[in-house]
Amino acid sequence: MIRRHILISGRVQGVCFRAEAKIRANHLGISGFVKNLEDGRVEAVMEGEEKKIEKFVKWAKRGPMFAKVTNVEIIGEEYVGEFGEFKIIY
Repeated sequence: MIRRHILISGRVQGVCFRAEAKIRANHLGISGFVKNLEDGRVEAVMEGEEKKIEKFVKWAKRGPMFAKVTNVEIIGEEYVGEFGEFKIIY
C-alpha cells in the first residue's frame, strides 16, 4: 500500500475533474480526497495499492474530457491508512 499527494495544474477547475476523480477512485478502490485549490489547481491525496494509484495518476495526467492538464506534481508520502473512502472536499 502506498500514499501519493498530487497537484494538478492547467484547466482543471469547472470541468468536472473532482467528480470524475471520485468515480475513478471508487472504481479502483482507492481512498483519500480531491479538492480545488484557490490558485486554480486540483489537489488529491490518495492511498491504496501501488498499481491502482498508478492508474489513477495516469488518468489525472489527462483528466476528464474538457480538462487541459499542463502539469502533475507527484509527492510520495508514507502510507498511514488515514482514509476510509474517497471524497470530494468542497
